[in-house]
Amino acid sequence: MSNSTLYRKMKALTGLSTNEYVRKIRMKHTEQYLLEGKYNISEIAFKVGINNPFYFRQCFKEEFGCIPSEYLKRLKETGEK
Repeated sequence: MSNSTLYRKMKALTGLSTNEYVRKIRMKHTEQYLLEGKYNISEIAFKVGINNPFYFRQCFKEEFGCIPSEYLKRLKETGEK
């Protein structure tokens, strides 16, 4: 399958480009790792396949509206109440 055919099919099925879809899946895995609490943020970035911490932070902020450390703070605050 050609790149353009894959792009058209993914866009038709999901409404997202192939890269956007893969990034969204990575961010879902990131959220699961954060909820587990076993790994720090840089370890999670590498586990989901993003080797640049700045890019990871940017992707996370686009998906969840805040950086990973703020997300963890919110989780702890809601868990304590």
